[in-house]
Amino acid sequence: MHILVLGAAGMVGRKLSERLLRDGRLGRRDITHLTLHDVVAPAKPEKAGFPVDVVSGDFAVPGAAEKLIAGRPDVIFHLAAIVSGEAELDFDKGYRINLDGTRMLLDAIRVISGYKPRLVFTSSIAVYGAPFPEAIGDEFFHTPLLSYGTQKAIGELLLADYSRRGFLEGIGIRLPTICIRPGLPNKAASGFFSNILREPLAGKEAILPVSEDVRHWHATPRSAVGFLLRAGTMDLAAVGARRNLTMPGLSATVGEQIAALKRVAGDNVAARIKREPDPFIMSIVDGWPRNFEAKRARQLGFTTEEKTFDDIVRIHIEDELGGKFVS
Repeated sequence: MHILVLGAAGMVGRKLSERLLRDGRLGRRDITHLTLHDVVAPAKPEKAGFPVDVVSGDFAVPGAAEKLIAGRPDVIFHLAAIVSGEAELDFDKGYRINLDGTRMLLDAIRVISGYKPRLVFTSSIAVYGAPFPEAIGDEFFHTPLLSYGTQKAIGELLLADYSRRGFLEGIGIRLPTICIRPGLPNKAASGFFSNILREPLAGKEAILPVSEDVRHWHATPRSAVGFLLRAGTMDLAAVGARRNLTMPGLSATVGEQIAALKRVAGDNVAARIKREPDPFIMSIVDGWPRNFEAKRARQLGFTTEEKTFDDIVRIHIEDELGGKFVS
Protein backbone atom coordinates (compact mmCIF):
# COMPACT_ATOMS: atom_id res chain seq x y z
CA MET A 1 0.00 0.00 0.00
CA HIS A 2 1.27 3.45 -0.99
CA ILE A 3 0.17 6.32 1.28
CA LEU A 4 0.48 10.05 0.58
CA VAL A 5 0.28 12.55 3.45
CA LEU A 6 -0.28 16.16 2.36
CA GLY A 7 0.54 18.64 5.11
CA ALA A 8 2.93 16.19 6.76
CA ALA A 9 5.02 18.89 8.46
CA GLY A 10 2.07 20.23 10.42
CA MET A 11 1.32 18.95 13.90
CA VAL A 12 -1.43 16.48 13.01
CA GLY A 13 0.35 15.42 9.81
CA ARG A 14 3.53 14.78 11.75
CA LYS A 15 1.72 12.72 14.38
CA LEU A 16 -0.06 10.72 11.69
CA SER A 17 3.20 10.05 9.84
CA GLU A 18 4.89 8.89 13.04
CA ARG A 19 2.03 6.48 13.70
CA LEU A 20 2.14 5.07 10.16
CA LEU A 21 5.91 4.59 10.40
CA ARG A 22 5.57 2.92 13.78
CA ASP A 23 2.76 0.55 12.79
CA GLY A 24 3.99 -0.22 9.29
CA ARG A 25 0.44 -0.87 8.18
CA LEU A 26 -2.92 0.79 7.70
CA GLY A 27 -5.76 -1.42 8.77
CA ARG A 28 -5.00 -4.93 7.51
CA ARG A 29 -2.65 -3.83 4.73
CA ASP A 30 1.12 -3.40 4.99
CA ILE A 31 2.57 -0.06 3.96
CA THR A 32 5.01 -0.47 1.08
CA HIS A 33 5.64 3.21 0.30
CA LEU A 34 5.04 6.48 2.15
CA THR A 35 5.21 9.97 0.62
CA LEU A 36 5.31 12.98 2.95
CA HIS A 37 4.62 16.42 1.46
CA ASP A 38 4.44 19.97 2.77
CA VAL A 39 5.47 23.47 1.73
CA VAL A 40 8.39 23.05 4.15
CA ALA A 41 10.06 19.66 3.85
CA PRO A 42 8.91 17.25 6.56
CA ALA A 43 11.61 15.53 8.60
CA LYS A 44 13.08 12.49 6.89
CA PRO A 45 12.64 9.44 9.14
CA GLU A 46 15.95 7.82 10.07
CA LYS A 47 14.60 4.30 10.07
CA ALA A 48 11.67 2.87 8.17
CA GLY A 49 10.72 -0.59 7.03
CA PHE A 50 9.69 0.68 3.59
CA PRO A 51 10.66 3.48 1.16
CA VAL A 52 9.79 7.00 2.35
CA ASP A 53 9.85 10.00 0.00
CA VAL A 54 9.98 13.51 1.45
CA VAL A 55 8.72 16.19 -0.95
CA SER A 56 8.46 19.95 -0.47
CA GLY A 57 6.68 22.52 -2.59
CA ASP A 58 3.60 24.65 -3.07
CA PHE A 59 0.60 22.33 -3.06
CA ALA A 60 -1.52 24.69 -5.17
CA VAL A 61 0.91 25.38 -8.05
CA PRO A 62 -0.48 24.09 -11.37
CA GLY A 63 0.99 20.66 -12.07
CA ALA A 64 1.96 19.94 -8.44
CA ALA A 65 -0.98 17.62 -7.80
CA GLU A 66 -0.22 15.55 -10.90
CA LYS A 67 3.35 14.98 -9.72
CA LEU A 68 2.24 14.06 -6.19
CA ILE A 69 -0.13 11.33 -7.38
CA ALA A 70 2.04 10.06 -10.25
CA GLY A 71 2.83 6.97 -8.16
CA ARG A 72 -0.90 6.33 -7.70
CA PRO A 73 -1.06 6.29 -3.88
CA ASP A 74 -3.80 4.03 -2.54
CA VAL A 75 -4.71 6.36 0.34
CA ILE A 76 -4.28 10.14 0.42
CA PHE A 77 -4.54 12.05 3.69
CA HIS A 78 -5.23 15.66 2.73
CA LEU A 79 -4.26 17.90 5.66
CA ALA A 80 -2.71 20.73 3.62
CA ALA A 81 -4.31 24.07 4.50
CA ILE A 82 -3.85 27.71 5.39
CA VAL A 83 -5.13 28.04 8.96
CA SER A 84 -8.08 30.16 10.03
CA GLY A 85 -6.42 33.41 11.14
CA GLU A 86 -4.10 33.55 8.13
CA ALA A 87 -6.91 32.70 5.71
CA GLU A 88 -8.90 35.60 7.13
CA LEU A 89 -5.99 38.04 6.85
CA ASP A 90 -4.85 36.94 3.37
CA PHE A 91 -7.92 36.35 1.21
CA ASP A 92 -6.06 35.33 -1.95
CA LYS A 93 -3.71 32.91 -0.21
CA GLY A 94 -6.52 31.23 1.70
CA TYR A 95 -8.60 30.56 -1.39
CA ARG A 96 -5.59 29.51 -3.48
CA ILE A 97 -4.43 26.87 -1.00
CA ASN A 98 -7.62 25.76 0.71
CA LEU A 99 -9.88 25.75 -2.35
CA ASP A 100 -7.85 25.86 -5.58
CA GLY A 101 -5.27 23.34 -4.33
CA THR A 102 -8.00 20.93 -3.27
CA ARG A 103 -9.81 21.26 -6.61
CA MET A 104 -6.56 20.63 -8.50
CA LEU A 105 -5.95 17.47 -6.48
CA LEU A 106 -9.45 16.17 -7.14
CA ASP A 107 -9.17 16.86 -10.86
CA ALA A 108 -5.73 15.27 -11.09
CA ILE A 109 -7.24 12.09 -9.63
CA ARG A 110 -10.33 12.28 -11.85
CA VAL A 111 -8.48 12.21 -15.16
CA ILE A 112 -6.42 9.07 -14.43
CA SER A 113 -8.24 6.11 -15.95
CA GLY A 114 -8.83 3.24 -13.55
CA TYR A 115 -7.49 5.11 -10.53
CA LYS A 116 -9.80 5.44 -7.52
CA PRO A 117 -7.91 6.15 -4.27
CA ARG A 118 -9.27 6.66 -0.76
CA LEU A 119 -9.07 10.42 -0.06
CA VAL A 120 -9.40 11.54 3.56
CA PHE A 121 -10.12 15.28 3.61
CA THR A 122 -9.65 17.19 6.85
CA SER A 123 -12.41 19.73 7.12
CA SER A 124 -13.28 21.90 10.10
CA ILE A 125 -16.11 22.82 12.44
CA ALA A 126 -15.60 26.34 11.00
CA VAL A 127 -18.07 25.32 8.26
CA TYR A 128 -20.75 26.21 10.82
CA GLY A 129 -21.70 29.74 11.79
CA ALA A 130 -23.84 31.39 14.44
CA PRO A 131 -26.56 31.39 15.63
CA PHE A 132 -26.27 27.88 17.04
CA PRO A 133 -28.51 25.47 18.94
CA GLU A 134 -27.23 24.29 22.32
CA ALA A 135 -25.60 21.31 20.58
CA ILE A 136 -25.17 21.17 16.80
CA GLY A 137 -26.67 18.05 15.29
CA ASP A 138 -25.78 16.27 12.05
CA GLU A 139 -28.62 17.98 10.19
CA PHE A 140 -27.51 21.55 11.01
CA PHE A 141 -26.86 23.64 7.90
CA HIS A 142 -23.56 25.27 6.89
CA THR A 143 -23.42 29.04 7.33
CA PRO A 144 -19.69 29.76 7.73
CA LEU A 145 -18.78 33.23 8.96
CA LEU A 146 -15.08 33.07 7.98
CA SER A 147 -13.27 32.64 4.68
CA TYR A 148 -11.58 29.53 6.11
CA GLY A 149 -14.93 27.93 6.90
CA THR A 150 -16.28 28.84 3.47
CA GLN A 151 -13.26 27.26 1.78
CA LYS A 152 -13.63 24.07 3.80
CA ALA A 153 -17.39 23.91 3.14
CA ILE A 154 -16.80 24.13 -0.62
CA GLY A 155 -14.16 21.42 -0.30
CA GLU A 156 -16.72 19.19 1.41
CA LEU A 157 -19.19 19.65 -1.42
CA LEU A 158 -16.55 18.89 -4.04
CA LEU A 159 -15.45 15.78 -2.17
CA ALA A 160 -19.01 14.49 -1.98
CA ASP A 161 -19.69 15.14 -5.66
CA TYR A 162 -16.44 13.60 -6.95
CA SER A 163 -17.17 10.57 -4.75
CA ARG A 164 -20.74 10.35 -6.07
CA ARG A 165 -19.41 10.39 -9.63
CA GLY A 166 -17.05 7.51 -8.82
CA PHE A 167 -13.78 9.37 -9.32
CA LEU A 168 -12.49 8.56 -5.84
CA GLU A 169 -13.46 7.14 -2.44
CA GLY A 170 -13.77 10.32 -0.42
CA ILE A 171 -14.50 10.92 3.24
CA GLY A 172 -14.31 14.28 5.01
CA ILE A 173 -13.79 14.63 8.75
CA ARG A 174 -14.54 17.91 10.52
CA LEU A 175 -11.87 18.12 13.17
CA PRO A 176 -12.48 19.83 16.51
CA THR A 177 -9.85 22.32 17.58
CA ILE A 178 -6.86 20.14 18.44
CA CYS A 179 -5.70 20.83 21.96
CA ILE A 180 -3.09 20.79 23.33
CA ARG A 181 -1.08 21.33 20.15
CA PRO A 182 2.65 20.73 20.68
CA GLY A 183 5.30 22.95 19.14
CA LEU A 184 5.22 26.71 18.63
CA PRO A 185 2.22 29.04 18.26
CA ASN A 186 0.92 29.33 14.69
CA LYS A 187 -1.42 31.75 12.88
CA ALA A 188 -4.60 29.83 13.68
CA ALA A 189 -7.11 32.03 15.46
CA SER A 190 -7.79 29.05 17.73
CA GLY A 191 -4.14 28.84 18.78
CA PHE A 192 -4.73 30.43 22.16
CA PHE A 193 -6.74 27.40 23.30
CA SER A 194 -3.46 25.46 23.25
CA ASN A 195 -1.14 28.35 24.12
CA ILE A 196 -2.73 29.02 27.51
CA LEU A 197 -2.00 25.42 28.53
CA ARG A 198 1.16 24.47 26.64
CA GLU A 199 3.23 27.55 27.45
CA PRO A 200 2.54 27.65 31.23
CA LEU A 201 3.39 23.93 31.48
CA ALA A 202 6.74 24.78 29.85
CA GLY A 203 7.40 27.60 32.35
CA LYS A 204 6.43 30.40 29.94
CA GLU A 205 3.81 33.12 30.00
CA ALA A 206 0.80 32.85 27.69
CA ILE A 207 -1.65 35.46 26.44
CA LEU A 208 -5.39 34.89 26.74
CA PRO A 209 -7.09 37.17 24.15
CA VAL A 210 -10.73 36.29 24.95
CA SER A 211 -12.96 36.03 28.01
CA GLU A 212 -13.10 32.89 30.13
CA ASP A 213 -16.72 32.20 29.21
CA VAL A 214 -15.82 31.40 25.57
CA ARG A 215 -16.86 27.80 24.90
CA HIS A 216 -15.41 25.57 22.18
CA TRP A 217 -15.10 21.99 20.84
CA HIS A 218 -11.78 20.22 21.50
CA ALA A 219 -9.93 16.95 20.86
CA THR A 220 -6.36 15.80 21.51
CA PRO A 221 -3.72 15.03 18.86
CA ARG A 222 -4.10 11.35 19.85
CA SER A 223 -7.78 11.44 18.95
CA ALA A 224 -7.13 13.35 15.70
CA VAL A 225 -4.77 10.60 14.51
CA GLY A 226 -7.34 8.00 15.50
CA PHE A 227 -9.99 9.79 13.44
CA LEU A 228 -7.73 9.81 10.38
CA LEU A 229 -6.81 6.15 10.67
CA ARG A 230 -10.45 5.19 11.06
CA ALA A 231 -11.42 7.27 8.02
CA GLY A 232 -8.63 5.70 5.99
CA THR A 233 -9.75 2.12 6.60
CA MET A 234 -13.50 2.05 7.23
CA ASP A 235 -16.16 0.69 4.89
CA LEU A 236 -17.55 3.77 3.16
CA ALA A 237 -20.76 1.98 2.29
CA ALA A 238 -21.74 2.58 5.92
CA VAL A 239 -21.18 6.32 5.46
CA GLY A 240 -23.43 6.60 2.43
CA ALA A 241 -23.72 9.64 0.17
CA ARG A 242 -23.18 12.14 2.97
CA ARG A 243 -19.41 11.82 3.02
CA ASN A 244 -18.57 14.52 5.58
CA LEU A 245 -18.74 13.87 9.32
CA THR A 246 -18.33 16.00 12.44
CA MET A 247 -15.87 14.28 14.75
CA PRO A 248 -16.52 13.68 18.46
CA GLY A 249 -14.91 16.01 20.94
CA LEU A 250 -15.18 17.70 24.29
CA SER A 251 -17.00 21.00 24.86
CA ALA A 252 -15.36 23.29 27.42
CA THR A 253 -15.07 26.96 28.27
CA VAL A 254 -11.74 28.72 28.61
CA GLY A 255 -12.48 28.97 32.33
CA GLU A 256 -12.92 25.19 32.49
CA GLN A 257 -9.64 24.75 30.63
CA ILE A 258 -7.84 26.89 33.19
CA ALA A 259 -9.53 25.07 36.07
CA ALA A 260 -8.31 21.75 34.63
CA LEU A 261 -4.79 23.16 34.35
CA LYS A 262 -4.92 24.15 38.02
CA ARG A 263 -6.13 20.72 39.11
CA VAL A 264 -3.46 18.87 37.15
CA ALA A 265 -0.48 21.25 37.43
CA GLY A 266 -1.27 23.71 40.24
CA ASP A 267 -2.03 27.40 40.71
CA ASN A 268 1.54 28.56 40.00
CA VAL A 269 1.36 27.16 36.47
CA ALA A 270 -2.05 28.73 35.77
CA ALA A 271 -0.77 32.08 37.07
CA ARG A 272 1.43 32.35 33.96
CA ILE A 273 -1.69 33.12 31.88
CA LYS A 274 -1.98 36.85 31.15
CA ARG A 275 -5.30 38.41 30.09
CA GLU A 276 -4.88 40.72 27.08
CA PRO A 277 -8.12 41.07 25.07
CA ASP A 278 -7.63 41.08 21.28
CA PRO A 279 -10.60 42.50 19.32
CA PHE A 280 -9.59 40.70 16.09
CA ILE A 281 -9.45 37.27 17.75
CA MET A 282 -12.62 37.99 19.73
CA SER A 283 -14.49 38.91 16.53
CA ILE A 284 -13.54 35.58 14.97
CA VAL A 285 -14.34 33.49 18.04
CA ASP A 286 -17.79 35.05 18.40
CA GLY A 287 -18.94 33.17 15.29
CA TRP A 288 -17.49 29.77 16.21
CA PRO A 289 -19.52 26.70 17.18
CA ARG A 290 -19.40 25.57 20.80
CA ASN A 291 -20.88 22.09 21.15
CA PHE A 292 -21.83 19.13 18.95
CA GLU A 293 -23.74 15.88 19.14
CA ALA A 294 -21.55 14.04 16.54
CA LYS A 295 -24.00 11.11 16.56
CA ARG A 296 -23.21 9.83 13.06
CA ALA A 297 -19.48 9.74 13.67
CA ARG A 298 -19.88 7.95 17.00
CA GLN A 299 -22.21 5.39 15.42
CA LEU A 300 -19.58 4.79 12.73
CA GLY A 301 -16.89 4.00 15.29
CA PHE A 302 -15.10 7.31 15.73
CA THR A 303 -14.05 7.75 19.36
CA THR A 304 -11.93 10.02 21.56
CA GLU A 305 -9.49 8.99 24.28
CA GLU A 306 -10.21 12.01 26.49
CA LYS A 307 -13.32 12.09 28.69
CA THR A 308 -12.60 15.30 30.66
CA PHE A 309 -10.42 18.33 30.10
CA ASP A 310 -8.14 17.07 32.85
CA ASP A 311 -7.44 14.15 30.50
CA ILE A 312 -6.42 16.57 27.74
CA VAL A 313 -3.87 18.24 30.02
CA ARG A 314 -2.54 14.89 31.28
CA ILE A 315 -2.22 13.47 27.75
CA HIS A 316 -0.12 16.46 26.71
CA ILE A 317 2.17 16.07 29.71
CA GLU A 318 2.54 12.36 28.99
CA ASP A 319 2.99 12.55 25.21
CA GLU A 320 4.98 15.78 24.82
CA LEU A 321 6.68 16.55 28.13
CA GLY A 322 7.91 13.14 29.19
CA GLY A 323 5.55 13.15 32.16
CA LYS A 324 7.04 16.34 33.66
CA PHE A 325 6.22 20.04 33.60
CA VAL A 326 7.60 23.28 35.07
CA SER A 327 5.75 23.84 38.33
